[in-house]
Amino acid sequence: MAKLNVNGAVMEYEAEDDTPLLWVIREQLGLTGTKYGCGVAQCGACTVHIDGQAVRSCVYPASAVTAAQKITTIEGLSADGSHPIQKAWAALDVPQCGFCQSGMIMAAAALVRDKPKCTDADIDAAMTNICRCGTYNRVRKAIHVAVRGSDPASAGLAIERIAGSKA
Repeated sequence: MAKLNVNGAVMEYEAEDDTPLLWVIREQLGLTGTKYGCGVAQCGACTVHIDGQAVRSCVYPASAVTAAQKITTIEGLSADGSHPIQKAWAALDVPQCGFCQSGMIMAAAALVRDKPKCTDADIDAAMTNICRCGTYNRVRKAIHVAVRGSDPASAGLAIERIAGSKA
């Protein structure tokens, strides 16, 4: 059996050498937060970190990852949703359908770790994930809120919650 270090735990799996990491993570390890979107590394729904680098797991063979490398999935980014990106995402209501959001969050987390003072150009270059709902403006604002530690209310989005609403 092969081994992977996922979210700080070494786990065993058995798969063909060409099996994408995504399927091992979802089907064998039971971590279903990482999503299948396109299967050709274009949409980014499957983004995970390998040794801190954002990787599209749908085309990355599980056999290419050693047990010494550290894989982080959305479940391992923070145990309680307290990562600054996750907090900003929730505060600014970034997701609509939510399907792409785990991959978006993972890509954004890698960006802010590597470039804590990222610009709009940095965000444009790094955030190549596809969102069918078109939440790109909220994604950008959330990244800025996370890196600046600013108040989401001052982020420049006109989002109003109505007391008692479910949305």
